[in-house]
Amino acid sequence: MQGDVEPMMQANRRELVAAFAVLGLSPLTATRLTARTTGGTSGGPAGSPDTASPFSWALVQSRAEALARQPYRPQPIVEAAAAIDYDAVGTIRYRDDQTLAGGIRLFPLGRYAPHPVGIHIVEGGQARTVPFARSLFTAVAGHAPPLGIAGFRAMTADGRSDWLAFQGASYFRTAGAQDQYGLSARGIAIDTGIDGREEFPAFTDFWIERTGTDGYRVYALLDGPSVTGAYRIDSTRGTAGVEQRVSAILFFRRDVERLGIAPATSMFWYGEGNRAAGSDWRPEIHDSDGLALLTGTGERLWRPLVNPPRATLDSFADTNPRGFGLLQRDRDFDHYQDDGAFYDRRANLWVQPQGDWGRGQVMLYAFPTASETVDNIVAFWNPADAPRAGQKRQFDYRLSWGSTDPTVVPAIAHAVDCWTGTAGRPGAEATRGARKLVVDFVGPVLAGLDRQSGVTAEIGVTRGRLLTQAAYPVVGQRNRWRVTADIAPEGQGPADARLFLRRGAGALTETVLVPLFLP
Repeated sequence: MQGDVEPMMQANRRELVAAFAVLGLSPLTATRLTARTTGGTSGGPAGSPDTASPFSWALVQSRAEALARQPYRPQPIVEAAAAIDYDAVGTIRYRDDQTLAGGIRLFPLGRYAPHPVGIHIVEGGQARTVPFARSLFTAVAGHAPPLGIAGFRAMTADGRSDWLAFQGASYFRTAGAQDQYGLSARGIAIDTGIDGREEFPAFTDFWIERTGTDGYRVYALLDGPSVTGAYRIDSTRGTAGVEQRVSAILFFRRDVERLGIAPATSMFWYGEGNRAAGSDWRPEIHDSDGLALLTGTGERLWRPLVNPPRATLDSFADTNPRGFGLLQRDRDFDHYQDDGAFYDRRANLWVQPQGDWGRGQVMLYAFPTASETVDNIVAFWNPADAPRAGQKRQFDYRLSWGSTDPTVVPAIAHAVDCWTGTAGRPGAEATRGARKLVVDFVGPVLAGLDRQSGVTAEIGVTRGRLLTQAAYPVVGQRNRWRVTADIAPEGQGPADARLFLRRGAGALTETVLVPLFLP
C-alpha cells in the first residue's frame, strides 16, 4: 500500500560531514547526522569522577520508567555552541591520551550538536561518570573553546579510524565491513511522515562497557515528549562487519499514532533506473538502493528505492517478520565513479527481530531530494497495536552491518537492476500515459533455462493497467533473465507493480515491488 504524505524535516549534512572530517573522521568515513540533533544529561544517575557507583541494566530500566512518570522537559541547549560551525569545531580535538575504555573518544559540542550528553564508563559492575573538562580536548588558541560532550565514537586498535559512533538524537552508526559510513540507525521513530508531527527522542546518557578487543556494550537512556526508554546495545566488530544486539524497553508518556521500531535512515538521490533525477556527473548517488524483506511466511521481497516526486509511504503488512533492511546491492565502483564518498562501499543494515513481534507492517517513507546531502529514506517496523500512555513495550532485535547481501540464497534469483523509461517499442512512437519497467534477475536457479523452459513472469498492478509484458534470458549473460512491462498508472500515479518469475507452480525469483510515476 502506498500513499502521499507530508515530508519530514529535511536535514542538510554537507556541513556535518565537513565537521566530522576536521574532527578526524575523514570524508571517506563521515556520514550524515540530522540538523535536529538533541542530547543532554538530565535524568542520569548521580556520579562523580572520583566515585564509582553500582550499576546494572535494571538500574537503567528503573530510571527510564521513573522518568516516564514525570512531565517531559526538553534538554537544554548550550547557546554558545551555535558559534562553533564546522570550521570552528575542527579546531577542537579530543586528546588521544584521554581515550577511555580501550578506544572511546568523545565528540565536542558544536552548532549541529549543541546538547550535552552524559558519559559513564562501566567496569566490574561499577560506573564512573566522565565529567566534562576542557582538558579532555585541545583547542587552537584564539578559536572557540570546548563547551561540552556531544557523543562518542569507538576507535580501531591502531587509533586511526572509528567503527562505531553515537551522536545526535537517538542516531548511531557503524562503518560496516569496509571502513565506510553510510546509512544510520536510530533508537526509535515517532510519527514519521504524519503532517510534520515527527518527534526525535534523544539518548541523554550513555554507560559504556568494554566487552572485548573489538566489542562494547552500550546502555542508553532515551527521553522524548511521548516516550522514554532503556537500551542495551551490544556491538562487535569482525571481518564481515559489525553485529549489534539491541534490547529496547519503552515507557510511553502519551499515545503514539505511528511507532517505528528499529528504524534506519538513508539517502537515495538517483540510480541506474532514474538518472534523469540527478544533475551530477556521477552515474549513481545513493547510500542504499533497496528495501529487502523476509516475511514471516518466508516470502522474499525487494522494493527498489526511488526518489519520488512527492513524499510517499509504503506499508508491507506482516506477522513476526524474519528480517528487513536497507541494502546497497550494487557494489561496482564503475557504477558510481566516486573516489571520495565511495558509495560502492556503503554498509547494508539488516534487522532480525528476536522473539514475538506479532502483527504489524514494515514501512518505507521517502520524500524528494535534489542532492546527496539529505537523508530522504526511512524504514522501520510499525506494530499493529499502537502504544498508549502508561504502557510498557519491549523489542529485541539484531542489526547486521556488512557488505554481503544477507537475502541472497542459491534457490531464489534476486533482482540486480531496475530501470524505468518511455513505454513502447524502441525507435517507435512512445506510448503516452505509460511507463516501461525493466527488471533483471540473477541466480544459479536460472542456469540452463531458455525460452522453451516454461518460465513466465507474474505481474500484478495496483492503481494502473498492465499493457504489455515479456520475460526472457539476456543474451550472453550467465544466469540472467529480464522482465519488461509497459504500465499505465492511474492519474499521475504511482502505479504499484508486483512481479516475479515462475516455472510451473514454483517461484524462481524474489518478488519485486516497484512504484511507477508519470513524468
